[in-house]
Amino acid sequence: MAQSFNQTEINWNKLDKTKFYVVGAGLFTGITVALYPVSVVKTRLQVGTRDAVEKSAFSIARGLLRTDGVPGLYKGFGTVITGAIPARIIFLSALETTKAATFRVLEPFRLSETTNAALANGFAGMTSSLFAQSVFVPIDVVSQKLMVQGYSGHAQYSGGLDVARKILKSDGIRGFYRGFGLSVVTYSPSSAVWWASYGSSQRIIWRFLGHGIEYDKGTPSLQKILLVQASGGIIAGATSSCITTPLDTIKTRLQVMSYEKKSTVKQVVKDLINEDGWKGFYRGFGPRFFSISAWGTSMILTYEYLKRLCTIEE
Repeated sequence: MAQSFNQTEINWNKLDKTKFYVVGAGLFTGITVALYPVSVVKTRLQVGTRDAVEKSAFSIARGLLRTDGVPGLYKGFGTVITGAIPARIIFLSALETTKAATFRVLEPFRLSETTNAALANGFAGMTSSLFAQSVFVPIDVVSQKLMVQGYSGHAQYSGGLDVARKILKSDGIRGFYRGFGLSVVTYSPSSAVWWASYGSSQRIIWRFLGHGIEYDKGTPSLQKILLVQASGGIIAGATSSCITTPLDTIKTRLQVMSYEKKSTVKQVVKDLINEDGWKGFYRGFGPRFFSISAWGTSMILTYEYLKRLCTIEE
């Protein structure tokens, strides 16, 4: 890796892992609190039927505030935050170890720095997502049912445990993994695209700013590092949301369907086309675009800050 890039990136073996996990749990919980309402609005947009009264993000948010107040924007939050901590530990551990291993594997091929970064980050993002889905999917199934309860004909629940009991009674353990295959197909490519775009766009931006292999202006300032990382997060979020929103819409509708109404991916696709045409696959695109871009930028800045904070002093 070029010297200039080493000065802006911190490898996994340089981190205090205990501090990284403990401090990281607090920081990422804070980001989740800030951005969670966008997920609730996005989910409701995706599952609404043709007859739904609220058809825009603003009308859904207004409706939730009018009927439930601010807590309405946090439906299912307790369930999400309970599962998010172990899921993120799995994700970040797999991400960093896989990325480091992939960089080593790619060394003999003498690829460009940008290509190396795209391949290593993309493969690490895909692999870590595959591992994390074992925790994320059950949390998704329960939390999304809470997010849409009472909306567009969906059932009401007394809480996450009530949802879990009804899923177990109706479908057994496999009910918690409804849409698992589609989640893997959605989130693994999404994660691969996000991390590949982030890794490669950073290199391109650094080269544009004169911090490349052939000409190096020295160690960049912290402000410049943060700006480049934030820009990379925005580019990655925009790329990922454009490519994967249709799959996310199908997955969400499949997961929140009532226990009695068994359906297939094919039927969900037909319903979407009948209701809205092909644009139906991009239901909730605005909130999802904002959510992925805002979450990605916030996450990556927090993540890189966390790595600097937990670096082992030599």
